[in-house]
Amino acid sequence: MPAFPVPGSRRRIRSAHVMAAGCAVAICTVLAAPVAADGGTTTTTTTTTTTTTTTAKPTIVLVHGAFADASSWNGVVERLERRGYTVIAPANPLRGLYTDSTYIASVLDSIKGPIVLAGHSYGGAVISTAAAANPRVKSLVYVSALMPDVGESGMSLGAKFPSELGTATKSVPYRAGGVSGTDLYLKPDRIHPVFAADLPENTARVMAVTQRPAATTAFSETAKVAAWKHIPSWFLVAKQDKTINPDQERFEAKRARSHTVEINSSHVAMISHPDAVTALLLQAATATDPARPALAATGTTRGARAETALTGIAASTLLAGTGAVLLGRRLRRSRP
Repeated sequence: MPAFPVPGSRRRIRSAHVMAAGCAVAICTVLAAPVAADGGTTTTTTTTTTTTTTTAKPTIVLVHGAFADASSWNGVVERLERRGYTVIAPANPLRGLYTDSTYIASVLDSIKGPIVLAGHSYGGAVISTAAAANPRVKSLVYVSALMPDVGESGMSLGAKFPSELGTATKSVPYRAGGVSGTDLYLKPDRIHPVFAADLPENTARVMAVTQRPAATTAFSETAKVAAWKHIPSWFLVAKQDKTINPDQERFEAKRARSHTVEINSSHVAMISHPDAVTALLLQAATATDPARPALAATGTTRGARAETALTGIAASTLLAGTGAVLLGRRLRRSRP
């Protein structure tokens, strides 16, 4: 004869079924929950049939280097604006790493929403400091740039990777507001071969006349922070650069685990190759889940959130297994 459960056992079976079903729902909920990407402002709307995700375009901030001004980014600005991006190219004071990075950081504070921050040449050292502790900077982009670590300076990096810049500058004392110091200028006859070899000579002559000098403190002051340790970075190596040794650029990019491209360009790649520089900026601006550097030490990363999700899955699975064991025990006990 078939065995029938004793009175009340059906109720216990139904309760066990409900427990197991609830555990299964918990597992499905954890598995289905999306892990949000770092950077950007994302809004997700879900209906029974469609899911729409909208991410705000970042503002792209372009910081020029020594011996130049913001107009060096003109070709890149035009291309980015045609693609619908808001672009800011502030004037880098060129008075010293601490002064300049403090000023650029104040510019960043005035911007709402996500930011892609780019620096050319000495501007790379500036953005590495200015972006520190700013959670809205989603990407850093270096164009034939300095990328110092904590305790390093432009001078110390240049000593390890010599270039022709040392033969191309002249020192001029300055006084301003009771402060005196030394400015560095590029020698007019050295700008074309060392700084801008792939530009027409008449363009180099205009650059010589309109150049902005940099105080020696821009290159001698050592970095106190290095934002590239915590923020994803992109790097353009100019293979024909005689101002910053290309091997130095490769060393910096490899150390930071940057997304790296190399092109046949002089030091001023954003002027001579604006399409290539724009393409790199667009990569940084549209990266939906940029990989954080392996040496990152702060911030909440996608990996940490994924680990939390996996922990939730494991807990739910354990709970479901416990429910199944209890159900089996109750069924065995209910038999006469």
